[in-house]
Amino acid sequence: MSKEKIFLEYPLRGSAVMIWKYIGTTAGLSPWFADKVESLNRTYIFHWGKTEKRVAYLVSQRNGVYVKFRWEDEPQSTFFEMRISYNELTREYTLEVTDFADKNEIEDQKDLWNSQIENLRRQSGM
Repeated sequence: MSKEKIFLEYPLRGSAVMIWKYIGTTAGLSPWFADKVESLNRTYIFHWGKTEKRVAYLVSQRNGVYVKFRWEDEPQSTFFEMRISYNELTREYTLEVTDFADKNEIEDQKDLWNSQIENLRRQSGM
């Protein structure tokens, strides 16, 4: 089954530097995205609870702008990306999330991101 692309936007209070700290570093990802994040070169290991873990590869990044990963067990054509966007009219930052999910799992994937971003807001005050 092919995966469908999902695009979500989350307005955040805070600076680009602050947002980047939470999406572009292992220490920043740990409090909200996973319980523990380890990295070695371009390989990241995300841990949840005592036993669940997933490996992702850093596909690309531009410091202060975006980070793009691909899960080890997912097709080469899929990824998840977190990108910082700035709206000059509203003077607000938005975290743009691109991800992929099976057609029958799109709503669950959106709910998961909504929950994760709510964790980010609680942890960061954004």
